[in-house]
Amino acid sequence: MTRHALPALPPDRAALFPEAELPDGADLVAEGRRAARTHRVGASAFLAHHGVDSEIAFKERQAEAGVIMRHAQVGYRDPGRTRDAFRAIHDRLAAAGYGVDRYGICLDWCMGYPPDRRAGMPRGTGLILEDTEAFVRLTKDVPVAPHFGDFVMGTPAALDNTAAALAAGATAIGNLGQYFTYRLPHWDDDVATTAETVKALALAAAQPVDILIHSNLDDGFAALFHDLACCLGAVLLEQHIVEGLIGGRIGHCYGHTFSDPATRFAFQRALARVANGPGSMVYGNTTSYGADEAESYAALAAYLTVDILAQRTRPTGHAVNPVPVTEAKRIPEVDEIVAAHLFANRLIDRSDGLDALLDPAAAEKEAETLVAGGHRFREAVLQGLAQGGVDTANPFEMLLALRRIGARRLEELYGPGAPEPSAPRGRTPLVPATTIAELERSAEASVGALAPADRDAIRGAGLVGCVATTDVHEYGKLLVDGVLGRLNVGLIDAGVSTDAAVLADAARAGAADFIALSTYNGVALDYLTELKANMARSGLDVPVFIGGKLNRVPEGSNTSLPVDVRAELVAAGAVVCTRVEDMLDRLAGLARSRDRR
Repeated sequence: MTRHALPALPPDRAALFPEAELPDGADLVAEGRRAARTHRVGASAFLAHHGVDSEIAFKERQAEAGVIMRHAQVGYRDPGRTRDAFRAIHDRLAAAGYGVDRYGICLDWCMGYPPDRRAGMPRGTGLILEDTEAFVRLTKDVPVAPHFGDFVMGTPAALDNTAAALAAGATAIGNLGQYFTYRLPHWDDDVATTAETVKALALAAAQPVDILIHSNLDDGFAALFHDLACCLGAVLLEQHIVEGLIGGRIGHCYGHTFSDPATRFAFQRALARVANGPGSMVYGNTTSYGADEAESYAALAAYLTVDILAQRTRPTGHAVNPVPVTEAKRIPEVDEIVAAHLFANRLIDRSDGLDALLDPAAAEKEAETLVAGGHRFREAVLQGLAQGGVDTANPFEMLLALRRIGARRLEELYGPGAPEPSAPRGRTPLVPATTIAELERSAEASVGALAPADRDAIRGAGLVGCVATTDVHEYGKLLVDGVLGRLNVGLIDAGVSTDAAVLADAARAGAADFIALSTYNGVALDYLTELKANMARSGLDVPVFIGGKLNRVPEGSNTSLPVDVRAELVAAGAVVCTRVEDMLDRLAGLARSRDRR
């Protein structure tokens, strides 16, 4: 099982699919539909309490009544603690006269492996469920819709996890967006992952009630496109696969990376024009959160106000999501989740009438641009794939082709913007993605803040850095790439979700002077231990800079909450960087020592 090289331009079937034989898409769909004979939607407290057969029906009813729905994200490792949190959040909000409509259930990434392969695989900080009954127990007590968002669809365990989620009465299951960009450590079999995803989509589509296939665009291609019109085009491509080829229902989530209020509002309008049903939720713009909680409350209020007004003026069934401001540092506690929801509910109350102050004309015009550009992107992708020999009526081939080509190359080839050689993707974006622009400004600011002598020392040292991530979260890497590129540091791109052995080999082969590693919840210490062991075996002795969420859930923890591991990382030989400037300070010293040698 190996990763595949980037396909030729334009994509050619033989380059995309070098395998001698691939699964038949129609057979996979048929297998998923057969599975629906025995795996059906079970009971849940939410369905019984609201007298509906699916969350889609509930969403449509609430949207028609003008009710703004609310989503809470709960992220504990332990199932019992998760159930207690569900009850506590619901009861405390009810006591205050408010409610919560849906819970996001954060499965750990180890749940994405087939059940017989999970033992010994890396674990993050998310929820681990041992069997189907554990899924079912989550949804029995509290009348809130269970949203199985992560590590179900798009993983090697997609069929198993979808069947278990259905048994628990879940009628919103994701996250299809992860299929296109996520790679589990030590797993390179994208053919098996794709086959299981097609079967799972067909299982959901064959249910006697509507199942909402959730796709978080910010976990998929949207976070990597420079043009938001391509993001809207990705929505249309996913609709083509899920609805057009498999017969399911898909709803999209966005929001992590939409920091500009006008663009956030316009994208909601664009989705409303192309969606064939309700969306799942609008995620919080968490990239705007920082270390200061008081300042982060301004970001919380800013994005919630936009989302509330968008739903008041054009209901799309998306639940708003008040993310606690502490999420920038760690997994939020129940008290913090409740506080954020009290804030959001009161904001909903106080925003009544603000829509009269709105002039949506500019947002509607931008939405028109997004929709028109999205359709051009969709048609160009489908035409290009067909010309390259891909069967665009085959859901398996469509999914695998898009995944293997990747967001960058798709945008370069088929983006709707006018060609512009100086632009990062060779095209002028119709609607620029604000987060990419913010990362570029942050990189420029970090370089500009360096003392001139340090800046000159790094630029003149001929340093080479090997840059990677432990997981799919790529923004830290993009920032580091931007900073190092501006300092004339040679870059070895070791990729995202890179196994420790692969990273060590890439750094050694490229004669790297240092490794820069971005990480997320739960895996930093175990990953570093494995990386250092591989470096020692290959005789590689260079600094390892590591930044991101540096925590883990301790073995035997009775809280299931992660703890900070920065001290342990330092003891294990890493250079811990809470800011990119911490790395630059050390690089200046490294550059001067090289100059002295």
